[in-house]
Amino acid sequence: MSELEIELIKYTKKTWLKSAILGAFIGLAVIVPGISGSTVAIIFKLYDQFLYAIGNLFKKFKACFAFLLPIGIGMIVGLVLGFLGVKKLLEWMPFAIVCLFAGLMIGAFPAVKAELDGAKVTPLRVGLFCIGLLLPIALGCVSAWVFARTPATLALRDDFTNNQFSVLSWKAILCLPVGYALGLTQIVPGLSASALLMTLGWFSDLVESVSLEFWLEYPMVFVYYLALGAGFALGVFTFSGILTKLFQKARHTAYSMIVGLSLGSILSMFFNADILSVYTAWIADGIVIPDFVTGIVLLGVGIVLSYLLVRYQRKKDEETS
Repeated sequence: MSELEIELIKYTKKTWLKSAILGAFIGLAVIVPGISGSTVAIIFKLYDQFLYAIGNLFKKFKACFAFLLPIGIGMIVGLVLGFLGVKKLLEWMPFAIVCLFAGLMIGAFPAVKAELDGAKVTPLRVGLFCIGLLLPIALGCVSAWVFARTPATLALRDDFTNNQFSVLSWKAILCLPVGYALGLTQIVPGLSASALLMTLGWFSDLVESVSLEFWLEYPMVFVYYLALGAGFALGVFTFSGILTKLFQKARHTAYSMIVGLSLGSILSMFFNADILSVYTAWIADGIVIPDFVTGIVLLGVGIVLSYLLVRYQRKKDEETS
């Protein structure tokens, strides 16, 4: 398939809303460990178009911008909800909220796996699946290990307070490759931006910095934001084109790893630095029964809701085919 054969959908009210929901999940992915907006794109049958629109934004600006607009709006909404709502819920009942999102991902997994229907099983594809499965789990475990041994941080408040120019400079430069890696997490299904930030020890500091009080006291933080944003944009634009070409040449082989990544990301939601603090509290104080029971219930609710969404989408696809 050539790039010219990937046609961007013409939005109706329903499909516009679908793309906005996709964007919201991408925004939430910054806050909730394990959430993958790209996995949602696969469920909604928008992943190929999503990659194509990003990779060709400057070549076919009008069509690609129109396609990406609701996704961008949804991302902003997702980020706001993540910082103002989900973040508070994670502080209040973290295990239960993680279970809800894990349930949503579990229920959606058949839609991701369906991309391999009819694919021949080869040693290469099995190997890629295993690598994809283990990568997010390893990332989550490393973040937990780093947190448990030596909680690394950006130390933004200390750096700005002490006005350490040399430290501020190299950390701002370091934000570029970190931003690039964060960009990859948004277009490769199964990778988690929050898990990556936790592994680096940057997650808590960056989330804490998103407040009007912090901005007024330490306006230099916007230099970090700009560097992260520049790296993020570069990662998204360069890698989206690479993935588009890869899927055209070896779709089933590439998806073997993506299916592994998607499954591994579900497991990694229960193996990361944030959830480790919950387990530590359980060991110290005993399991908090309401949080645990609520989590199991929400896990089931998430699975059912997500699976019903997948079935609905399949039915719509059959009607239009």
